[in-house]
Amino acid sequence: MALVVFTCACERSRAQAALLMEEPYGFFGFLNPTGHNAIYFERICAETPVKLRRCEPGEMGAVLSRYQGIDGYDWVAMPLVPYLYSVEEASSAPTRVDRETVTRLRSRYHEAHLLDLSENLPAGGVARGGWTELVGAAYERRIYALFFATAEEQDDALIAHLNADRNRSRFELFYSNCADFARTILDFYFPGRFRREIFPDAGMTTPKQVAWKLERYARAHPDTHLEIFEIPQIPGYRRPSHSNKDIVESLATTVYALPILLANPYIAGGIGVDYAVRGRHRIIPRHPPILDMDSFFAMRGASTNTAPTAIAQTAQNKVSAGGTVSSAAAKSMAEAPTHAATNAGLRGIKDNHE
Repeated sequence: MALVVFTCACERSRAQAALLMEEPYGFFGFLNPTGHNAIYFERICAETPVKLRRCEPGEMGAVLSRYQGIDGYDWVAMPLVPYLYSVEEASSAPTRVDRETVTRLRSRYHEAHLLDLSENLPAGGVARGGWTELVGAAYERRIYALFFATAEEQDDALIAHLNADRNRSRFELFYSNCADFARTILDFYFPGRFRREIFPDAGMTTPKQVAWKLERYARAHPDTHLEIFEIPQIPGYRRPSHSNKDIVESLATTVYALPILLANPYIAGGIGVDYAVRGRHRIIPRHPPILDMDSFFAMRGASTNTAPTAIAQTAQNKVSAGGTVSSAAAKSMAEAPTHAATNAGLRGIKDNHE
């Protein structure tokens, strides 16, 4: 009986975090198709963009990442829904957007919540980052969420660690980028497992490399409870983003390969070997479950008596559209008690899909 009680307590105390592997987009994404890394925490919320705290009931957690051009800050924390859609409630997010709509939504959120960072913070562009990187990520690209289990003590320790840190650094593309930040956070939770390595990518850290290391670690440690979901790109603003590549994969499979081969066949051969040995790993399953705005809307309505119906309708829509949620899962969602759906955040959405 004691063992059963202890096991149940452990299940209740386990929270979820997720490594976000975000696809490259636009002209810079063509030149550097590595993409972006961020980390979402269910228990950790943003008191300000540069100060963390434990989440209150009903809050959906925060996304932490490192960016270039955010007034010299090493990391910035954003609430989940604004990070994805530039709005405070997922039900307010449009299903299709144009450039004017994205600009309006971002500007409105910036004026309401981001002026504390710096009133003179630039919006950013192709050559330099800015505050637009902090909101509306789902308008730019598709995102894969790799969920893993955390403990309350770990989350509290990370909050204390990051709040005590100076939070000042200089973004550097090759050795202090967004993937390096994600790598150090994961190494905080899994010490010694996410160190920089020479191969692949000649010691540089990329988003796909970090995701691969997490997936490989989870294979050997089932208690990580790794699960992978897709957050789709909102259509209309940009062309669809394209898949993440490592450095060696970028050099071996794109237009860069021929000039390198002509310039130095030995370097080209080394890149080919690196790619063949370490650069072809597959991380994302072919048809991962979807976390979209319908899922967020169902979760945000979970505090009402109609929540199970809303969640079941979301699942049925997925089935009719050829999605990955089964009718049995939809039925179980509809029969679930309302309080079971009130666990906000990506973990709650994930549980409802299951």
